[in-house]
Amino acid sequence: MSKNHYDYIICGGGASGLLLAYRMCKDPYFEKHSILLIEKDDKNINDRTWCFWESGKGDLEKMVHKTWNNAYFNADGFEMDFSLQPFQYKMIRSLDFYQSMKKKLTEFDQLTQIREKVTRIAENSVATEVKTYHGDLIFSSIFDPKKLYQQKRYPVLLQHFVGQVVETQNPCFDPDKIEFMNFNVPQKGNTRFMYVLPLSPNKALLEYTLFSAQLLERKEYVTAINDFLKTLPTGGYEVIEEEEGKIPMTCYRFDLINNSSLLHIGTAGGWTKPSTGYTFQRINEKSKELVDFLKKNKPLSHFGKRGRFWFYDLLFIDVLAKDNAHGADLFKRMFQKNSPETIFQFLDEKSSIVQEFQIMRSFNVRQFVKALWKRLF
Repeated sequence: MSKNHYDYIICGGGASGLLLAYRMCKDPYFEKHSILLIEKDDKNINDRTWCFWESGKGDLEKMVHKTWNNAYFNADGFEMDFSLQPFQYKMIRSLDFYQSMKKKLTEFDQLTQIREKVTRIAENSVATEVKTYHGDLIFSSIFDPKKLYQQKRYPVLLQHFVGQVVETQNPCFDPDKIEFMNFNVPQKGNTRFMYVLPLSPNKALLEYTLFSAQLLERKEYVTAINDFLKTLPTGGYEVIEEEEGKIPMTCYRFDLINNSSLLHIGTAGGWTKPSTGYTFQRINEKSKELVDFLKKNKPLSHFGKRGRFWFYDLLFIDVLAKDNAHGADLFKRMFQKNSPETIFQFLDEKSSIVQEFQIMRSFNVRQFVKALWKRLF
């Protein structure tokens, strides 16, 4: 074996690349296989925050920064405080994740990590600004939006946001209750809401979030957060951290750009939940599924077949893209007519057919029938 050849090459050291590398290295099956992980950045800053719901303690529990047991929802005059049981809502800060993964990965001799920028991925080879590496199987989390925006068959929305961690003079947050979706902000023709994650009575992460096709000027996100804080008895506040993001919400067939030896993973592979933008826990589960799949020695193009939940998401995105101004009403109907446990099971893709039928009945049936008719004909 030449020093430029590896059994597996992973391009990108974000959540999906690091979790895949860790799960492979941890599995005895891959102990004698060579793995190369290529990432251009040092990953030494807290560049994002990941949140998810989970029942019980998970395998990444030591990285969890904060948990919550209760939540609040507000849309179009409908307010709801609810318990998250049997789930907890959990936060992982990316810097904690990166540092923990770096420490874990140093234990594995079969893994080589390099700091280089990938410039081209071809069949069984990866070129960087430094050299070309060859691999039997290649996994890439490097997201290239060109093909996504060149097609017209599947609408493309974005979950885009600016988040600020603020510290207030007065205690004005409930540290055990998140504001899951608060649509009590001007909608301005889009689906817009405030997402609040209290870290203490005087400290919280607030994210002004949109599900829409177009980004805003940064000033508009910041102004919206400031206007929201004016409605609270903060006594004044200081912004101590800031983050921003944009996550594609689409049912575009990412799997069609894979082949027998190349698999796109993470957001680049369509692992984001199209209807919500949640990604981290899906990456965690998909990386486990992929490790088991690799041990079967099947072509990578056979991984990750579509199921009925992909079709549910497809119709939801079709409706949300066509009538983006009324997104708050879609979510309001879902929370009005279903238990939180059923909703979260549905969003986790672990619900029953009966529960899914009930969820679908919650919405404006005419909107979804029109979307279905358009898809079929």
